[in-house]
Amino acid sequence: MAEYIPSPTDWVREQVELYESSGGTEGTTLRDTGLSVIVVTNRGNKTGAIRKTPLMRVKDGDNYILVGSRGGAPTNPVWVYNLRAHADVQVRDETEVHDMRVREVDDEEERARLWELCVAAFPPYADYKKATERTIPVFVAEPA
Repeated sequence: MAEYIPSPTDWVREQVELYESSGGTEGTTLRDTGLSVIVVTNRGNKTGAIRKTPLMRVKDGDNYILVGSRGGAPTNPVWVYNLRAHADVQVRDETEVHDMRVREVDDEEERARLWELCVAAFPPYADYKKATERTIPVFVAEPA
């Protein structure tokens, strides 16, 4: 079993700890905004260690859509590189835990459809897209 390395970012680490220690009954919204989050567990692309990241909850049927927005920053979040290297993930959605496999969305038509779902779930994504010149990565997590 690989070592778990908690996030160096305080609020991320604390949210993951609360979410998991409560069995998915607490810490399920983004910083008390009322907007639902999931916790994605994946393997680090350099360390091979277990990493855990709270992301906005965006669903498309049984699939989850994972958005590498990083608030519109000019660079991708580290977890994007982890998913590109290791497609097997675990998604905790409140009290349910799902083994899933991710794929990055390259098809423009599919990307446009999913992006609409993402913005509907979390409207700031539209502003993040305007704030950066990079293409924000979008992944689909599908049941394994």
